[in-house]
Amino acid sequence: MNLSDTKTIDADRATVYAALLNAEVLQACVPGCQEMAGSPESGFEAVVVQKVGPVKATFKGAVQLSEMVEPESLTITGEGKGGAAGFAKGGAKVRLEADGDQTVLHYDVEAKVGGKLAQLGSRIIDGFAKKMADQFFSNFQDALGTPSQEVAATAEAAPEQKKGWFRKLVKS
Repeated sequence: MNLSDTKTIDADRATVYAALLNAEVLQACVPGCQEMAGSPESGFEAVVVQKVGPVKATFKGAVQLSEMVEPESLTITGEGKGGAAGFAKGGAKVRLEADGDQTVLHYDVEAKVGGKLAQLGSRIIDGFAKKMADQFFSNFQDALGTPSQEVAATAEAAPEQKKGWFRKLVKS
């Protein structure tokens, strides 16, 4: 399964790049992430609980960052094992493009699964993988702040949600 998309983030490229290397940000952005520890240099270890169709599993895995060109691009690769449910592995090539005070984040995601998960069929798996990638990058966008024209509409839809928490943390 391959997926490409872009997100506009209301933060400069250096802030966006730093957030991609931060374990706390990654944990907050990965759907179902229970634990995340490590560093960009040695990689991250994560525990993620997910339900794919009728299969619910706890995945324990590792995430590596490579091809890091600060503050322009990096590649994220990961692999997780979910016991009897099977395994999931994949990666994302991320490219950051400055657009005034904002950053356009381009991503290309590739995902593969095996075991019981693979028996669910490609339509369910592809839909789930697309949802996970979209949710991660949307959560990431929200953590740094959405572009100003989107903030008003989003704030009305979810007024209790805090926007741009990572950028506020970095500035303090």
